Amino acid sequence: MNNYNKVSNTRVIRPVWDRTTRCFHWINVLCVFVLSAIGTAILYEDNLGFSNEGIILLKTVHVYTGYVFTINLLWRLGWAFFGNVHARWKAILPFRSGYILELCTYVKDFRSGTPPTYLGHNPLARLMVTLLLMLMLMQASSGLILAGTDLYKPPFGGAIAKWVTNGDAERLAQLKPGSKDFVDLVAYKEMRTFRKPVKKTHEIGFYLLLIAILIHIVGVIITEIQLKQGLISGMFTGHKVLPESPKNKD
Repeated sequence: MNNYNKVSNTRVIRPVWDRTTRCFHWINVLCVFVLSAIGTAILYEDNLGFSNEGIILLKTVHVYTGYVFTINLLWRLGWAFFGNVHARWKAILPFRSGYILELCTYVKDFRSGTPPTYLGHNPLARLMVTLLLMLMLMQASSGLILAGTDLYKPPFGGAIAKWVTNGDAERLAQLKPGSKDFVDLVAYKEMRTFRKPVKKTHEIGFYLLLIAILIHIVGVIITEIQLKQGLISGMFTGHKVLPESPKNKD
């Protein structure tokens, strides 16, 4: 049985994105939207006039959303070893033999208006997906550290709480996020010094990720207008509308 259905004499509907990949994509979209909105509010907390309790609440929601984001991301990275051919590392990373030549040829053909059709990711998409995954990993890693420094949340919060209280059991029991009560001021200052580059990395990563997402969205729209492959609907249905002989099978 063929794994595609004809929609015209020259075009067919082909299965590409498996269910796990599609679920990851839309959970990720939702998480990034919530994280970006709350993160922006946190960045401009002084201008927005939030109370200390309000900031703690915002950071708490941000952290728990970040947990969902991180678990979803780790699941996708693992799925790249077990998913269908289009979900695997071989179909994502831009490192296979001849990739540079393939990329240059694709860009040249795209600019001329005659890009080849790819069943999975085209060469430009491989670059973008790899960049997005790297930026999301950076955000997840730095965010987990900040969850510990700012709210004493897992996975590093316990160790950081012991750090700023010098392991004093009585101080640990009464330690609260956003308050310097019950901390050792010298240890707390050391922790904040450690936190500073992590926070800067998280902020820079936030802006870089937003730029990359914008480029990704624009690229998808342009490609969809030019090639009419059902790229957007494909992330709902799992199918793309393609010529019968796409350039790649992975």
